[in-house]
Amino acid sequence: MTADLHVVLGTGPAGTTLAEELLRRGHSVRTVDRAGRQVVPGAEAVAADVLDPAAARAAVAGATVVHHCVNVGYEHQVEVMPRVQRTVLDAVAAAGARLVVLDTLYPYGPSHGEALTEQSPWLATSRKGRMRAQLDEAYLASELPVVLGRAADFYGPRVLNSSLGAATFPAALTGGTVLALGDRAAAHSVTYIGDVASGLATLAEAGDEAWGRVWHLPTAPAPSTDEVLDRIRTLTGAAFDVHTLSGAEPWGPFDATFMAEYEELFYQHTEPQIMDSSAFEREFSTAPTPLDDGLAATVAWYRAWLAS
Repeated sequence: MTADLHVVLGTGPAGTTLAEELLRRGHSVRTVDRAGRQVVPGAEAVAADVLDPAAARAAVAGATVVHHCVNVGYEHQVEVMPRVQRTVLDAVAAAGARLVVLDTLYPYGPSHGEALTEQSPWLATSRKGRMRAQLDEAYLASELPVVLGRAADFYGPRVLNSSLGAATFPAALTGGTVLALGDRAAAHSVTYIGDVASGLATLAEAGDEAWGRVWHLPTAPAPSTDEVLDRIRTLTGAAFDVHTLSGAEPWGPFDATFMAEYEELFYQHTEPQIMDSSAFEREFSTAPTPLDDGLAATVAWYRAWLAS
Protein backbone atom coordinates (compact mmCIF):
# COMPACT_ATOMS: atom_id res chain seq x y z
CA MET A 1 0.00 0.00 0.00
CA THR A 2 1.00 3.60 -0.54
CA ALA A 3 1.66 5.89 2.41
CA ASP A 4 -1.31 8.14 1.67
CA LEU A 5 -4.46 7.78 3.74
CA HIS A 6 -7.92 8.29 2.26
CA VAL A 7 -10.65 8.85 4.85
CA VAL A 8 -14.20 8.16 3.68
CA LEU A 9 -16.90 9.91 5.70
CA GLY A 10 -20.16 7.97 5.45
CA THR A 11 -20.69 4.26 4.83
CA GLY A 12 -23.82 4.28 2.71
CA PRO A 13 -23.71 2.71 -0.76
CA ALA A 14 -21.46 5.44 -2.17
CA GLY A 15 -19.00 5.58 0.73
CA THR A 16 -18.73 1.80 1.00
CA THR A 17 -18.24 1.29 -2.75
CA LEU A 18 -15.72 4.13 -2.82
CA ALA A 19 -13.72 2.60 0.03
CA GLU A 20 -13.54 -0.68 -1.89
CA GLU A 21 -12.40 1.15 -5.02
CA LEU A 22 -9.69 3.06 -3.15
CA LEU A 23 -8.37 -0.16 -1.65
CA ARG A 24 -8.26 -1.74 -5.12
CA ARG A 25 -6.14 1.21 -6.22
CA GLY A 26 -3.63 0.57 -3.45
CA HIS A 27 -4.55 3.34 -1.03
CA SER A 28 -4.78 3.06 2.74
CA VAL A 29 -8.42 3.63 3.69
CA ARG A 30 -10.28 4.60 6.85
CA THR A 31 -14.08 4.56 6.93
CA VAL A 32 -16.01 6.73 9.35
CA ASP A 33 -19.58 6.45 10.58
CA ARG A 34 -21.30 6.90 13.92
CA ALA A 35 -21.09 3.19 14.78
CA GLY A 36 -17.59 2.46 13.50
CA ARG A 37 -18.97 -0.43 11.44
CA GLN A 38 -16.43 -2.67 9.70
CA VAL A 39 -18.14 -2.59 6.31
CA VAL A 40 -15.09 -2.93 4.05
CA PRO A 41 -12.50 -5.63 4.75
CA GLY A 42 -9.02 -4.10 4.66
CA ALA A 43 -10.15 -0.63 5.71
CA GLU A 44 -9.74 0.81 9.18
CA ALA A 45 -13.15 1.52 10.71
CA VAL A 46 -13.61 4.48 13.07
CA ALA A 47 -16.67 5.64 14.99
CA ALA A 48 -17.33 9.39 14.95
CA ASP A 49 -20.22 11.80 14.72
CA VAL A 50 -19.14 14.34 12.10
CA LEU A 51 -21.35 16.97 13.75
CA ASP A 52 -18.92 16.90 16.70
CA PRO A 53 -15.92 19.08 15.75
CA ALA A 54 -13.47 17.26 18.02
CA ALA A 55 -14.64 13.84 16.85
CA ALA A 56 -14.45 14.90 13.21
CA ARG A 57 -10.90 16.19 13.65
CA ALA A 58 -9.81 12.96 15.30
CA ALA A 59 -11.48 10.85 12.63
CA VAL A 60 -9.59 12.49 9.75
CA ALA A 61 -6.25 12.97 11.51
CA GLY A 62 -3.39 11.92 9.25
CA ALA A 63 -5.49 11.97 6.09
CA THR A 64 -4.09 12.90 2.71
CA VAL A 65 -7.57 13.03 1.16
CA VAL A 66 -10.97 13.18 2.86
CA HIS A 67 -14.03 12.01 0.91
CA HIS A 68 -17.31 13.56 2.08
CA CYS A 69 -20.07 11.04 1.37
CA VAL A 70 -22.24 11.89 4.37
CA ASN A 71 -25.95 12.41 3.83
CA VAL A 72 -28.98 12.64 6.11
CA GLY A 73 -32.72 12.13 5.74
CA TYR A 74 -34.51 14.61 3.50
CA GLU A 75 -36.45 16.06 6.43
CA HIS A 76 -33.16 17.00 8.15
CA GLN A 77 -31.03 18.15 5.23
CA VAL A 78 -31.62 21.90 5.26
CA GLU A 79 -30.82 22.08 8.96
CA VAL A 80 -28.08 19.48 9.28
CA MET A 81 -26.00 19.51 6.07
CA PRO A 82 -24.63 23.07 6.64
CA ARG A 83 -23.53 21.98 10.11
CA VAL A 84 -21.83 18.92 8.63
CA GLN A 85 -20.05 21.17 6.15
CA ARG A 86 -18.65 23.40 8.88
CA THR A 87 -17.20 20.52 10.90
CA VAL A 88 -15.84 18.75 7.82
CA LEU A 89 -14.10 21.87 6.50
CA ASP A 90 -12.59 22.51 9.94
CA ALA A 91 -11.41 18.92 10.29
CA VAL A 92 -9.93 18.75 6.79
CA ALA A 93 -8.08 22.04 7.35
CA ALA A 94 -6.68 20.75 10.66
CA ALA A 95 -5.45 17.60 8.91
CA GLY A 96 -3.90 19.55 6.03
CA ALA A 97 -5.80 17.25 3.67
CA ARG A 98 -7.60 17.61 0.35
CA LEU A 99 -11.37 17.29 0.17
CA VAL A 100 -13.48 15.38 -2.35
CA VAL A 101 -17.23 16.03 -2.06
CA LEU A 102 -19.96 13.79 -3.46
CA ASP A 103 -22.65 16.12 -4.79
CA THR A 104 -26.08 16.08 -6.42
CA LEU A 105 -27.82 17.75 -9.36
CA TYR A 106 -30.13 19.70 -7.04
CA PRO A 107 -28.31 23.08 -7.40
CA TYR A 108 -29.32 23.27 -11.08
CA GLY A 109 -33.06 23.17 -10.43
CA PRO A 110 -35.47 22.42 -13.30
CA SER A 111 -33.66 22.09 -16.62
CA HIS A 112 -36.77 22.16 -18.88
CA GLY A 113 -35.27 19.23 -20.77
CA GLU A 114 -31.91 20.86 -21.51
CA ALA A 115 -28.84 18.68 -20.95
CA LEU A 116 -27.03 19.57 -17.74
CA THR A 117 -23.30 20.27 -18.02
CA GLU A 118 -20.83 21.73 -15.56
CA GLN A 119 -21.54 25.12 -17.17
CA SER A 120 -25.31 24.98 -16.58
CA PRO A 121 -26.58 27.79 -14.32
CA TRP A 122 -27.50 27.03 -10.73
CA LEU A 123 -31.19 27.95 -10.63
CA ALA A 124 -32.52 25.78 -7.83
CA THR A 125 -36.17 26.34 -6.91
CA SER A 126 -36.29 23.95 -3.94
CA ARG A 127 -35.12 24.54 -0.37
CA LYS A 128 -32.77 21.58 -0.60
CA GLY A 129 -31.46 22.67 -3.98
CA ARG A 130 -30.72 26.21 -2.77
CA MET A 131 -29.07 24.78 0.33
CA ARG A 132 -26.87 22.51 -1.78
CA ALA A 133 -25.93 25.42 -4.04
CA GLN A 134 -24.92 27.51 -1.03
CA LEU A 135 -22.82 24.65 0.32
CA ASP A 136 -21.11 24.19 -3.04
CA GLU A 137 -20.33 27.90 -3.31
CA ALA A 138 -18.79 27.74 0.16
CA TYR A 139 -16.74 24.65 -0.68
CA LEU A 140 -15.33 26.24 -3.81
CA ALA A 141 -14.67 29.55 -2.03
CA SER A 142 -12.74 27.90 0.81
CA GLU A 143 -8.96 27.99 0.94
CA LEU A 144 -8.79 24.20 0.93
CA PRO A 145 -8.04 22.10 -2.15
CA VAL A 146 -11.60 20.91 -2.95
CA VAL A 147 -13.22 19.09 -5.85
CA LEU A 148 -16.91 18.26 -6.27
CA GLY A 149 -18.24 15.20 -8.10
CA ARG A 150 -21.92 15.39 -9.07
CA ALA A 151 -24.05 12.35 -9.82
CA ALA A 152 -27.60 11.72 -10.97
CA ASP A 153 -29.90 9.28 -9.13
CA PHE A 154 -27.88 6.26 -8.00
CA TYR A 155 -28.56 2.67 -8.93
CA GLY A 156 -26.55 -0.49 -8.40
CA PRO A 157 -25.55 -2.96 -5.69
CA ARG A 158 -26.41 -1.75 -2.15
CA VAL A 159 -28.55 1.12 -3.49
CA LEU A 160 -31.93 0.86 -1.77
CA ASN A 161 -33.20 4.42 -1.28
CA SER A 162 -33.41 5.58 -4.86
CA SER A 163 -35.98 5.93 -7.62
CA LEU A 164 -34.22 2.89 -9.11
CA GLY A 165 -33.71 0.84 -5.97
CA ALA A 166 -35.78 -1.10 -3.45
CA ALA A 167 -39.08 0.01 -4.99
CA THR A 168 -37.97 -1.52 -8.29
CA PHE A 169 -35.80 -4.62 -8.16
CA PRO A 170 -37.38 -6.81 -5.45
CA ALA A 171 -40.79 -6.51 -7.09
CA ALA A 172 -39.29 -7.06 -10.53
CA LEU A 173 -37.66 -10.29 -9.33
CA THR A 174 -40.76 -11.61 -7.60
CA GLY A 175 -43.45 -10.61 -10.06
CA GLY A 176 -44.81 -7.84 -7.84
CA THR A 177 -45.62 -4.21 -8.61
CA VAL A 178 -42.76 -1.89 -9.50
CA LEU A 179 -42.95 1.82 -8.74
CA ALA A 180 -42.30 4.42 -11.44
CA LEU A 181 -42.23 8.17 -10.94
CA GLY A 182 -43.60 10.89 -13.16
CA ASP A 183 -43.32 10.75 -16.94
CA ARG A 184 -42.15 7.25 -17.84
CA ALA A 185 -41.36 8.32 -21.43
CA ALA A 186 -39.04 11.16 -20.39
CA ALA A 187 -35.25 10.65 -20.41
CA HIS A 188 -33.87 10.42 -16.88
CA SER A 189 -30.17 10.00 -16.10
CA VAL A 190 -29.11 7.42 -13.55
CA THR A 191 -25.52 6.97 -12.35
CA TYR A 192 -24.18 3.51 -11.60
CA ILE A 193 -22.79 3.32 -8.07
CA GLY A 194 -19.53 1.78 -9.34
CA ASP A 195 -19.02 4.83 -11.56
CA VAL A 196 -19.67 7.12 -8.60
CA ALA A 197 -16.89 5.35 -6.72
CA SER A 198 -14.39 5.18 -9.57
CA GLY A 199 -15.11 8.79 -10.53
CA LEU A 200 -14.48 10.11 -7.01
CA ALA A 201 -11.31 8.03 -6.71
CA THR A 202 -10.09 9.39 -10.05
CA LEU A 203 -10.70 12.97 -8.91
CA ALA A 204 -8.80 12.28 -5.69
CA GLU A 205 -5.80 11.11 -7.70
CA ALA A 206 -5.97 13.90 -10.29
CA GLY A 207 -3.49 16.73 -10.63
CA ASP A 208 -4.07 20.20 -9.24
CA GLU A 209 -5.59 21.42 -12.51
CA ALA A 210 -8.66 19.23 -11.92
CA TRP A 211 -9.36 20.67 -8.48
CA GLY A 212 -11.35 23.73 -7.44
CA ARG A 213 -14.33 22.93 -9.63
CA VAL A 214 -17.37 20.73 -10.22
CA TRP A 215 -17.23 17.57 -12.34
CA HIS A 216 -20.08 15.37 -13.54
CA LEU A 217 -19.25 11.78 -12.68
CA PRO A 218 -19.43 9.22 -15.52
CA THR A 219 -23.06 8.57 -16.40
CA ALA A 220 -24.43 6.57 -19.34
CA PRO A 221 -26.79 8.22 -21.85
CA ALA A 222 -30.14 8.93 -20.21
CA PRO A 223 -32.81 6.27 -20.83
CA SER A 224 -36.52 6.66 -20.24
CA THR A 225 -38.07 4.84 -17.29
CA ASP A 226 -39.92 2.58 -19.71
CA GLU A 227 -36.62 1.65 -21.38
CA VAL A 228 -35.13 0.74 -18.01
CA LEU A 229 -38.15 -1.36 -17.09
CA ASP A 230 -38.04 -3.20 -20.41
CA ARG A 231 -34.38 -4.03 -19.85
CA ILE A 232 -35.11 -5.26 -16.32
CA ARG A 233 -37.89 -7.52 -17.68
CA THR A 234 -35.39 -9.02 -20.10
CA LEU A 235 -32.78 -9.54 -17.38
CA THR A 236 -35.15 -11.07 -14.83
CA GLY A 237 -37.33 -13.02 -17.19
CA ALA A 238 -40.23 -12.08 -14.93
CA ALA A 239 -43.50 -10.32 -15.62
CA PHE A 240 -44.37 -7.48 -13.28
CA ASP A 241 -46.88 -4.68 -13.02
CA VAL A 242 -45.93 -1.00 -12.82
CA HIS A 243 -47.57 1.60 -10.62
CA THR A 244 -46.86 5.16 -11.76
CA LEU A 245 -47.00 8.11 -9.40
CA SER A 246 -47.77 11.41 -11.10
CA GLY A 247 -46.97 13.28 -7.90
CA ALA A 248 -45.16 12.83 -4.60
CA GLU A 249 -47.58 10.48 -2.87
CA PRO A 250 -46.59 7.88 -0.25
CA TRP A 251 -46.08 4.42 -1.73
CA GLY A 252 -44.20 1.31 -0.60
CA PRO A 253 -40.83 2.20 0.96
CA PHE A 254 -41.41 5.92 0.38
CA ASP A 255 -43.50 7.00 3.37
CA ALA A 256 -45.45 10.21 3.91
CA THR A 257 -42.54 11.96 5.63
CA PHE A 258 -40.18 11.21 2.74
CA MET A 259 -42.64 12.16 0.02
CA ALA A 260 -43.59 15.42 1.73
CA GLU A 261 -39.92 16.39 1.57
CA TYR A 262 -39.41 15.01 -1.93
CA GLU A 263 -42.32 16.93 -3.43
CA GLU A 264 -40.20 20.01 -4.16
CA LEU A 265 -37.79 17.82 -6.15
CA PHE A 266 -40.40 15.84 -8.06
CA TYR A 267 -39.78 18.03 -11.13
CA GLN A 268 -36.87 15.68 -11.81
CA HIS A 269 -39.42 13.09 -12.93
CA THR A 270 -41.93 15.29 -14.77
CA GLU A 271 -39.41 16.70 -17.26
CA PRO A 272 -36.38 15.11 -18.93
CA GLN A 273 -33.34 15.19 -16.64
CA ILE A 274 -30.27 14.60 -18.76
CA MET A 275 -26.82 14.74 -17.19
CA ASP A 276 -23.85 15.19 -19.54
CA SER A 277 -20.59 13.73 -18.20
CA SER A 278 -18.59 14.09 -21.41
CA ALA A 279 -16.12 16.57 -19.88
CA PHE A 280 -15.03 14.01 -17.27
CA GLU A 281 -14.90 11.24 -19.84
CA ARG A 282 -12.64 13.28 -22.14
CA GLU A 283 -10.38 14.57 -19.37
CA PHE A 284 -9.80 11.21 -17.74
CA SER A 285 -10.13 8.93 -20.78
CA THR A 286 -12.89 6.88 -19.25
CA ALA A 287 -16.43 5.78 -20.04
CA PRO A 288 -19.47 5.07 -17.87
CA THR A 289 -20.67 1.55 -17.26
CA PRO A 290 -23.17 0.63 -20.01
CA LEU A 291 -26.71 0.59 -18.67
CA ASP A 292 -27.23 -3.09 -19.50
CA ASP A 293 -24.09 -4.06 -17.57
CA GLY A 294 -25.04 -1.94 -14.59
CA LEU A 295 -28.57 -3.31 -14.49
CA ALA A 296 -27.28 -6.89 -14.75
CA ALA A 297 -24.98 -6.34 -11.75
CA THR A 298 -27.84 -4.73 -9.84
CA VAL A 299 -30.27 -7.57 -10.55
CA ALA A 300 -27.63 -10.09 -9.45
CA TRP A 301 -27.04 -8.21 -6.20
CA TYR A 302 -30.74 -7.91 -5.41
CA ARG A 303 -31.29 -11.58 -6.21
CA ALA A 304 -28.60 -12.51 -3.67
CA TRP A 305 -29.90 -9.93 -1.18
CA LEU A 306 -33.43 -11.33 -1.33
CA ALA A 307 -32.10 -14.86 -0.85
CA SER A 308 -30.02 -13.94 2.21
